[in-house]
Amino acid sequence: MRADEVPQDKSSTYAGHKKLLYAQGQDGEYQGVQSTGWEVEATATRDAVAQFELWAQEAHAEVLAGRKSPLYFHMYDCRMDLPLLCQLTGLWRWRVMRHFNPRHFARLSDSVLQRYAEAMDRPIEQIQSLPDKPE
Repeated sequence: MRADEVPQDKSSTYAGHKKLLYAQGQDGEYQGVQSTGWEVEATATRDAVAQFELWAQEAHAEVLAGRKSPLYFHMYDCRMDLPLLCQLTGLWRWRVMRHFNPRHFARLSDSVLQRYAEAMDRPIEQIQSLPDKPE
């Protein structure tokens, strides 16, 4: 993309900020160009956020029903999926999935809970509980 073709759609998802993109200048060299957004990207972002909100609502119901641990809800509420949560905590996939079981989650050590808390940027107490309703 050329520097003069960089989208400037004033995207609502940028909240008034700009994003640095790289495009070819007049001399053919790549240069940094600020963009105020691209409507296609904003639509995709809004769709992704809506999907995570839906998953969080479904997860909330699963936790209330006793089929999943609060960790399951908080993963989606933090807009994470299983691979990302595994990557951020450094835990194996099978182990994280095991922690979605309320019985196993209740027996987690403080050190494992701390890994989840750091990955989600939430206090341990919040990860161990479920809000009254998903936000």
